[in-house]
Amino acid sequence: MRLYLLALNPTDSVTEGFLPAAARLGLDVTVLTDQPDAHRRTYPDIEILECDVRDFRAVITTVSTHRTPDAVFTNSDHLQTQAALAAHYFGLPAKDWRATLRAKDKAEMRRRLSAAGADTVWSAELTERTDLVALDAPYPCVVKPREGVASEDVVLVDGPEELVARSKEIFARRPGATLVVEEYLPGELYTLETLGDGRVRHVLGGFHTEVSPPPYFIEERMTFVPAHPEPVVDQVLAQLDALGVGFGASHTEFVVHEGRARLIEVNYRAIGDQCDLLLAQLLDIPLFEHILRTHLGELLPADLGARRDGAARLEYPCAGRAGTLTAAPESLELTDNGVHLTYRPLRRVGERHELYRTNRDYLGVLRAVGTDQEAVDRTAAGFLAARSWVIEP
Repeated sequence: MRLYLLALNPTDSVTEGFLPAAARLGLDVTVLTDQPDAHRRTYPDIEILECDVRDFRAVITTVSTHRTPDAVFTNSDHLQTQAALAAHYFGLPAKDWRATLRAKDKAEMRRRLSAAGADTVWSAELTERTDLVALDAPYPCVVKPREGVASEDVVLVDGPEELVARSKEIFARRPGATLVVEEYLPGELYTLETLGDGRVRHVLGGFHTEVSPPPYFIEERMTFVPAHPEPVVDQVLAQLDALGVGFGASHTEFVVHEGRARLIEVNYRAIGDQCDLLLAQLLDIPLFEHILRTHLGELLPADLGARRDGAARLEYPCAGRAGTLTAAPESLELTDNGVHLTYRPLRRVGERHELYRTNRDYLGVLRAVGTDQEAVDRTAAGFLAARSWVIEP
């Protein structure tokens, strides 16, 4: 059976998750990408085809002139609609392309939720021609790219002058882009991780996310939540139903304030930044195989057999300034006081970077897994305190 996997940059999810899972399932994999050289260096034994993967028509042409597909899949935020349209074209199981579009387009997500009576958030779309001074926005509010990811160019603004200044900065970096400005939603930030086959939907748990101080929203720490309160889960699932999100993996970010759960965004794919690898380890299930099987048309078991006694935490050491990384820990794996630690560097020593105010500032990622949350937290904190990351201007 042949799996076509659409990708942009090589990612940990693909390298350590989906490709090994595809091999265990006996699938022949063809990667379609607009960056073939980077993928050939990373996956020298995988068939790589160059393709403008952001264009669903190019994807369809490349697949139809190659080998017959059994599944078309992607875990990229940017390519969900293209993969869904291509899969539908070939009559294969897939997400509803309308749902992938609603998840990707943050303005359309707000409109859909409001029209369905699921939730109403004040929001407006901005272009470079919008009269920002005349905009009657509720302050504080959040400005972000309509189709952005990873908190990139997401910023909190306190008044009209700051809205104008921040928007001009973003447009300078993203000429021709459309931005969304929406009311700020207070509350604690969480995620809900789900997996469905169109018939059944499993809730895998979620994370409590701690972000950097305003005005930016960099995710700095995530703590596993085995089960959110049932009323909160019901509210989130109702909003996902309004968007049509339910097939395959979904990573949903939401805030809870005074018992009310409100969506921040829906990433209609498996959670990234190595959280998916941690989730598979923590729940002790073949997560990546389950995800691929849904796209092959197989039904999920009624019970995934997931463990529910795990505790976990992820830490993302971040660059605090632009410069060259001159010293940093190397990759390692160890067990300390019953807590399994996995550290992976995300920047090489000697690399120079600007300060991005996004997860591109991550220097590495620490995964800590155990059965006692206090022990996990203490061990992770001790690991980080004993190491240093040095950035020279």
